[in-house]
Amino acid sequence: MRDPIPQAVLAADETAELSSHDRILRSARHLFAAEGYDSTTTAAIARAAGTSESQLIKHFGSKEGLLEAIFEDAWTRLGERIGKALGGEPSPLEKLRALAEMLLLALERDAELRTLMLLEGRRIRRRGQVVLSRGFLQLVGMIDGLFEEMRRRGELRPEIEPQAARSVLVGSFEGLLRDQLLAERVGYPASYGPRELRAAFGAVLDGFVRRDVRPV
Repeated sequence: MRDPIPQAVLAADETAELSSHDRILRSARHLFAAEGYDSTTTAAIARAAGTSESQLIKHFGSKEGLLEAIFEDAWTRLGERIGKALGGEPSPLEKLRALAEMLLLALERDAELRTLMLLEGRRIRRRGQVVLSRGFLQLVGMIDGLFEEMRRRGELRPEIEPQAARSVLVGSFEGLLRDQLLAERVGYPASYGPRELRAAFGAVLDGFVRRDVRPV
């Protein structure tokens, strides 16, 4: 019986079949997650991708442009799946629950993306830049729309403004995941697991709903 092909060889063969654009994107994604955005040079990314810095600049313009492209690619893929999944949910509240669960599952399955979104997303960079991808802003708009629909249906507590509710929801989602990630990396006091995380987030979401319309 022949020995199985090592995973490293399979990964190298798979990478070799990618275009230079996609090789750069994949290499940058890995290096940014492993070494940090600030510590990763364009030379290192190009070397890992088996191409030149001039090709990196040609495709992405700069390191900042490359990070933005990584987020845009990730949010575009997530957005397509989210749109399909939410179609079958009967109410805006259930759509919000399904949306959160889909994002949680996606980030649990993709450690690199989780690291980038939680530790590198929306940081101030050189020249005061902050990366806000179109895909992320579309997600924000989707959540705002669901809270607006809850208000129209009389399900949202009347004293809560929909955009403020979205800020709390997104902030709590990111905070729970970020603290969990910091616990893994540096021993930050956040020892809860996936079940406890979901219970805490569910409590936040339920807090927006009028008491007289909550299911018994």
